[in-house]
Amino acid sequence: MTGARPRHVAVIDIGKTNAKLVAVDLATLEQTVARQMPNTVRTDGLYPHFDADALWGFIEEGLVALAKESPVDAVSVTTHGAAGAVLDGQGPLALPLLDYEHDGPENLANDYDALRPPFSETGSPRLAGGLNLGAQFFWQQKTFPELWARARTLLTYPQFWGHRLTGARASDWCSLGAHTDLWKPGERRFSPLVEKLGWTAMMAPVRAPGEVLGPLRIDLARRLGLKPGAPVFCGIHDSNASLYPHLLVRDAPFSVVSTGTWVIVLSLGDGTPKTLDPARDTLMNVNASGDPVASARFMGGREYQLLTEGLSGAATQADADSVLKDGVMLMPSVHENSGPFPGLAHEWLPEKPTAPGKVLAAASFYLAAMTATSLRLTGAAGPVVVEGPFARNALYVRMLRATVGRPVLASPGGTGASLGAALLADPAAAKGPSSGGDQEIADPGPLWADWFRRWSARAEARRS
Repeated sequence: MTGARPRHVAVIDIGKTNAKLVAVDLATLEQTVARQMPNTVRTDGLYPHFDADALWGFIEEGLVALAKESPVDAVSVTTHGAAGAVLDGQGPLALPLLDYEHDGPENLANDYDALRPPFSETGSPRLAGGLNLGAQFFWQQKTFPELWARARTLLTYPQFWGHRLTGARASDWCSLGAHTDLWKPGERRFSPLVEKLGWTAMMAPVRAPGEVLGPLRIDLARRLGLKPGAPVFCGIHDSNASLYPHLLVRDAPFSVVSTGTWVIVLSLGDGTPKTLDPARDTLMNVNASGDPVASARFMGGREYQLLTEGLSGAATQADADSVLKDGVMLMPSVHENSGPFPGLAHEWLPEKPTAPGKVLAAASFYLAAMTATSLRLTGAAGPVVVEGPFARNALYVRMLRATVGRPVLASPGGTGASLGAALLADPAAAKGPSSGGDQEIADPGPLWADWFRRWSARAEARRS
């Protein structure tokens, strides 16, 4: 990219639960959530799918409003993973954007499993429903052959929106590296599955997240009141967007815990190869530099929502003390199809509390214990940085500090994914880890660590 560095970046941030339009000032790293809407799943049509038209309307309206309030020098995109688009030759969708929680792909699981590459090649574990993007495309191809015959391009989700903004077609290696079965992280190329299924010519060109995908379409810029020729950056998978600001300024080893609908653990190690267990939802992600990153995940945000639905208020220190004293524990897993303890039904020990505050405290402790287990499974070392909504949960970060026994830093402001996506426009704008934005969590003491040791022993015993 030539010319002046962009300062004001509009970030399109499509999460599984909510879509946001965030204004980021790269001079100050200040973030303003300009617009937000629920990311609803439509259940009409061929199968449950994301509402592309509603999301596009939200993006257009948000950019118009943003342009009236401040300059927009550039646009960047970050989205959740396990999503991709099937485009026809003219650009529109040949098939709706499949919701990865739909169980349709399970109908062809045996056929797909016979073709997918081993974990040792892709770092991609076999996941339920459509959580492997390769399984989604395979199911769409076999189930809707007439519509698939119109398909000309397969691309990952951030670049679907980039395509609508610029007309260019691409995929980014972070999204391809997020348990798709389609990428070989160690070799930076497509996996053998792509050739086996005849998709080689259909795969969009792979580009680095920080490359300029293209200028904003002239007609769109004119209609939305944006700068003609404003650059649109290729875009990035949201968990790796959360990692990116730290990747720019921190020395390994360290870990980033990206929280939202999913809790994603990304561990930058000391260079020693890590042995991961695909049966426990560990995997290799691919960071913005194209390098493999040992990772683990569980559906923590969804679990917390289920556990606390209908509860109001907040847990107090007295609630936490009571949970610790009485040995109240929630055993995994609330969401049985993901995480380090898959296939286990959750259980309260000795019983579920009746007081709402104690439920909130126990749920926070459970999520911290699940996070700590995921960190251990990735071989994590060094400080742990918590991004997203869980960074504002005091009981969660305190228990996490007790479980890992090393520094835990909470980044409660803004959204890490939006900041990371904005920094694609100017990596030099990133600030060092001592800039004061993170809060170091104090060790809460031995009672907390003892609670986790007992929880972990019981959880591992149930698993075995």
